[in-house]
Amino acid sequence: MTGRLRHPLTAVLFSVLLTAPWMGLWATGHAHGLSNLATIAITGISVLGASFLLAWAAETAEEDVPRAFALAILAVLAVAPEYAVDALYAWNAGAFAGTPRGAENASLAVANMTGANRILIGLGWSAIAVFAIYKAKTTNDPAVENRSGFLADRVKLDPDISTEILFLFVATVYAFLVPLGGGIGWPDMLFLVGLYFTYILFTLNAPDSEEEQVGIPAYFQSFTKNIRVPIYVGMFLFAGLVIFTAVEPFAHGLEEYGKQIGVPPFLMIQWVAPLASESPELIVVAYLVNKARSTAAFNALISSKLNQWTLLIGTLVLVYSISLGNFHTLPLGDKQNGEIWLTAAQSFFALTILVNFNISIREAVALLGLFLVQLFPSFHHYEALIGFSVVYIVLGLLLLAYRREEFQLLVGRVYRRIKGGERSPAEQV
Repeated sequence: MTGRLRHPLTAVLFSVLLTAPWMGLWATGHAHGLSNLATIAITGISVLGASFLLAWAAETAEEDVPRAFALAILAVLAVAPEYAVDALYAWNAGAFAGTPRGAENASLAVANMTGANRILIGLGWSAIAVFAIYKAKTTNDPAVENRSGFLADRVKLDPDISTEILFLFVATVYAFLVPLGGGIGWPDMLFLVGLYFTYILFTLNAPDSEEEQVGIPAYFQSFTKNIRVPIYVGMFLFAGLVIFTAVEPFAHGLEEYGKQIGVPPFLMIQWVAPLASESPELIVVAYLVNKARSTAAFNALISSKLNQWTLLIGTLVLVYSISLGNFHTLPLGDKQNGEIWLTAAQSFFALTILVNFNISIREAVALLGLFLVQLFPSFHHYEALIGFSVVYIVLGLLLLAYRREEFQLLVGRVYRRIKGGERSPAEQV
C-alpha cells in the first residue's frame, strides 16, 4: 500500500482531484450560488492543483523542446497563475478606465504583483534557507555549510546563478524609477521585458548544464516521446482551463469576503491571492531540499523572482492598453507607488545578501522578520511604506559596501561569461 501511495501518479491524481469540485460546478453552471468563503476555498484549491500540474508539465516538456523555447516560454508558464490574477485586474482597469472602479482595479493589479514578489523573497527565500539548514542534519546536503554554531550555518549557492542575480539587480534598480513616470508605462514594459529576453539571449550562449529531474517530471520523461508529449500537452491545456475559469471568481470572492470581515480588498489580493499560486513552487523547492538538492532549489527560486520582477510587472501595461483600446500608462496612486518602492527595496536588500553566493540563518531570519512586520495593517499607509523602503535600502547599501569586492567578482564573472565563458583563476578553484 505504501508503495502505491508513493507512486508519482498518486500525486498527479491528487492534484487533479483538487480541481474536480470547481470544474464540476463550473461545467454544470452551479458555481454562482456559492457563498464568498466557499468560492474562495473551492477556486483557490483548484488553482493550487492546476499550478502543480502546470509546473510538472513544464519540467517534463524540457525533455523535448529547444533550449531557447524552454528558457523563454516555459519561464512565462511558471508565472502563469500569478499573471492570471494580475491580467484580470489590469484588463478591468482598462475596461473601466476613468471611473472609480477602473482605479480600484489598477490598484489591485499592483497589489497582487507586489504581494507575489514580496512573498517569494520574504517567505520563500527565507523559509527555504532555514529548512535547508535544518534538514542538513539528516540529509548531509553538500550545499549547507556548518560553521561555529547553528546561527552561523549557511546555504551555499551555485556561482552560475550570478547572471540571474545581476539581471535582478538591474531590474530592481530600474523598478525604483517606475513610479516617477506616473504609473507603469510603455517604456517600463520595453525595458523590463527587453531585459528579460536579453538575459535569455545571454543564457543561450552559456554552456548547457543538464539538470536532472526528480519525482513526477522524471517519471514522465521516462516514457517514449509519443506518450510523453500528449501527457504534458494535456496537463498544460487542463491546467490552463482551470486557471482561466477559476481566477475571476477566486479574486472577486476574496474582495467580497474581505469587505465582510473588515479587511480591505487590497490586502486580500496582495497577501492571500498569491499564496494559492506561490504554494506549489514553494512545495516543489522544499521537496528538492528534502532530497539534499538545496542548490537546485535556490536556483529555481531566484529564476522565478527574475521572471516575476520583469515579465509580471512589464506586461501589465500591455493588458491594460489592449483593454483600453489604445496605448496608455497604467495609472498609480501614492499608495501603489509606495508598494512598488517597498518591493524594489526588499529585492535590493535580498540581492545584497546573495552577492557572496551564501545565505546564512541570520540573514534568512532577517528577511523573514522584516517581511512579517509588513503584514500588520497599520504598516500599509504611504508613510510606513516609504519608511520600510528606507530601512531595506540602508541595510542593503551597508551590506553592499561591506561586500563590494564580492559584488565586483560577480559582475566580472557575468562579463566573462557573456564574452565567451572564460573564468578567472579564483573561480576555477
